[in-house]
Amino acid sequence: MKPGRLDTVDALRGAAMVWMTGFHFCFDLSNAGLLQANFYRDPVWTWQRTCILSLFLFCAGAGQAIAVAQGQSWRRFGRRWAQIVGCAALVTLGSVLMFPKSFIYFGVLHGMALMLLVARLTAGCGLWLWPMGALVLGLHFVAPWAWAAGWLDPTFNARLLNWIGLISVKPITEDYVPLLPWMAVVWWGVASMQWYLRRLAARATPGRSLPSGLRPLAFLGRWSLSYYMLHQPVLLAGLWLWGRA
Repeated sequence: MKPGRLDTVDALRGAAMVWMTGFHFCFDLSNAGLLQANFYRDPVWTWQRTCILSLFLFCAGAGQAIAVAQGQSWRRFGRRWAQIVGCAALVTLGSVLMFPKSFIYFGVLHGMALMLLVARLTAGCGLWLWPMGALVLGLHFVAPWAWAAGWLDPTFNARLLNWIGLISVKPITEDYVPLLPWMAVVWWGVASMQWYLRRLAARATPGRSLPSGLRPLAFLGRWSLSYYMLHQPVLLAGLWLWGRA
């Protein structure tokens, strides 16, 4: 049984988009001096970012599991991957203009481009994806001890290698999504969806349909990349117009 598009995954991604929009709107208000909030240290905001990003990356992994089950060709994967890379480049360019001292060079789209490629190459690992994810997460938490013991070279803190995530100092950038620990979330998204698809195949029946009230979220989730690229310019333009009113 080859699955079609799963509305549940799209709706979950759509929910992450709505949450992200609210988060970014508050960030924009703070950046404009209209809201007092510390988005870099206050757990109210840092944990929200972690949850939103986890939803995105889990859905990305689940989507790759569905694509592989459908027999998606490398050519089709490459077209989508190229779109993400192109959008990541645009994000970098835009952030250079807005935040020249803390521009985004390895944010969510940059990280997702790398992690989707890794997920595609390793999707056949099956149940091994669970311990692989646990290993990646474990390395993230072990890194401070490795630094303290002098086992890691300072090069891991440089921009050349800090995309890996084995850092002792967080880089100065507006968005940072390294391979460690976030690859764990993507791999677990792949593994979870593979488990779910096996259940569907065993039952030989379709999954439950999405409640009608959640269908707008599913629609939004299908256009996640376009929405991601457009939502901040729209929010900023709205704030600018409001300030001039």
